[in-house]
Amino acid sequence: MKLEPLSDRLIVEVLDGEEETISGIVLPDTAKEKPQRGRVLAVGPGPRAESTGELLPLDVAEGDEVIFSKYGGSEIKVGADEVLILRESDVLAKVVSAGAKGKGKRKLAGATA
Repeated sequence: MKLEPLSDRLIVEVLDGEEETISGIVLPDTAKEKPQRGRVLAVGPGPRAESTGELLPLDVAEGDEVIFSKYGGSEIKVGADEVLILRESDVLAKVVSAGAKGKGKRKLAGATA
């Protein structure tokens, strides 16, 4: 079965969280929190603007890694895989690699010296 999201919806493959704590304790499935990180498999065309009716582009694209609301979306089983269908508004952030910007002093958003 092939899924194609509509409007501002995304299909996300949920990425499993760590199964071991920092101190080395292995967590059973019952003690794990629901994953909140995933990779975008497909995106819809976007919502329509109320005034003009034209499609508005989404902020995420296929292949992006995202952090989403803990209880957002609907879980769907496609064959042996489970995917999540989310609205773009359920996405809290995109994961971006630090690269060269990760080195050096951190600045707080909105802070001035």
